[in-house]
Amino acid sequence: QHKDAYQVILDGVKGGAKEKRLAAQFIPKFFKHFPELADSAINAQLDLCEDEDVSIRRQAIKELPQFATGDNLPRVADILTQLLQSDDSAEFNLVNNALLSIFKMDAKGTLGGLFSQILQGEDIVRERAIKFLSTKLKTLPEEVMTKEVEEFILTESKKVLEDVTGEEFVLFMKILSGLKSLQTVSGRQQLVELVAEQADLEQTFNPSDTDCVDRLLQCTRQAVPLFSKNVHSTKFVTYFCEHVLPNLSSLTTLVEGLDIQLEVLKLLAEMSSFCGDMEKLESNLKKLFDKLLEYMPLPPDEAENGENAGNEEPKLQFSYVECLLYSFHQLGRKLPDFLTAKLNAEKLKDFKIRLQYFARGLQVYIRQLRLALQGKTGEALKTEENKIKVVALKITNNINVLIKDLFHIPPSYKSTVTLSWKPVQKADASQKRASEDTTSSSPPKKASAGPKRDARQIYNPPSGKYSSNLGSFSYEQRGGFRGGRGRGWGGRGNRSRGRIY
Repeated sequence: QHKDAYQVILDGVKGGAKEKRLAAQFIPKFFKHFPELADSAINAQLDLCEDEDVSIRRQAIKELPQFATGDNLPRVADILTQLLQSDDSAEFNLVNNALLSIFKMDAKGTLGGLFSQILQGEDIVRERAIKFLSTKLKTLPEEVMTKEVEEFILTESKKVLEDVTGEEFVLFMKILSGLKSLQTVSGRQQLVELVAEQADLEQTFNPSDTDCVDRLLQCTRQAVPLFSKNVHSTKFVTYFCEHVLPNLSSLTTLVEGLDIQLEVLKLLAEMSSFCGDMEKLESNLKKLFDKLLEYMPLPPDEAENGENAGNEEPKLQFSYVECLLYSFHQLGRKLPDFLTAKLNAEKLKDFKIRLQYFARGLQVYIRQLRLALQGKTGEALKTEENKIKVVALKITNNINVLIKDLFHIPPSYKSTVTLSWKPVQKADASQKRASEDTTSSSPPKKASAGPKRDARQIYNPPSGKYSSNLGSFSYEQRGGFRGGRGRGWGGRGNRSRGRIY
């Protein structure tokens, strides 16, 4: 009976500032009483959301959740998602709060609106909708984030992951790895498979294509924290051994100051601890062994064929050797007779000579480092120079332990070391994770902010120095993808533009 009066309120959006302010309050207030005017009411409120007067816009946005009833909710979620592109901070916060309040009414309906804009909306809307999900989902209570809602997020995310940039991929991994239902062993396995799909491990590896290299590294960084005794890294380790190691010296990247070869070797070392049964174990161990030999020089008087020509002392590249030796030691456990039965006597003798020479240089350097750090504690150890020496000591000690193992007759693979860039843990995290209940709902341990990244650290006896470039390298760093979507990780085609309320 008051339909005409409500129509007058709707027409108020065409009036002056006062009429619009009143309309912004009263349209939502009486909305539920006039279902036959629902479309007109929502459109009128939308006009106010786009008004030139910022105070009218804010009022209209604040009231939008009142329209989120029944079938209207996904549409309101869609509208609010588009409004995330606002550059006015107060307005942007209102949109965020409005989205969170309708989330609590109907999470799936709200996600439907968000994902439809991520898949089809403007780039700025897509970007902000993904950021909204990556920051806000974890704040929602369990009664909102039900198993069914989490399954919906996973299904929709898979559609988005068919075409993403490197940066978007990292955000989606953050969203998915935060879901309670994916904290189990089978959940982590699903995530690893998603990453492997993104990494496209079936493709031919092109070391001179920066996109190809950066994509692989970006994906591997996302996978590393997911691996455990129960979630194996075999697929990735196999790909690294077969395709990346043979091309190590020709790798290219656009990330400035990144020692790409060392970064690859560090990732391989971290993954090698969780490698399962490998099909071509012997041939991959041989590739790893050959690469290790490149960094284990012969003594100057033993060198032939121009190696270390001119009787110069060869450079010992400790950082590279730590990674390669550790990876070889981890995979060697699976084929303990590799050095004795699979290599001929001449090869083994050559390897032992290299190990011995390296160990001698190592002992000299360990003594120098211990002497330099002797008696230093607290603040003194925090200087840049001493930090480098502490890391150098970790690296050299690790190599020392591993070389001693390989000198055993027969070679032993029993020692355990913590890689120099990883924090020392009181209890071995992999043991803890292995004993996790497969239905456990506790989140996995967060990946550390990232391994220490050291530029090539070279020892040139007797006055060798480690590089002072020991910056931190985060797992979440964008791996130098070129441009936005459309380059880098594939184009998303033309999408419609403009308001699609």
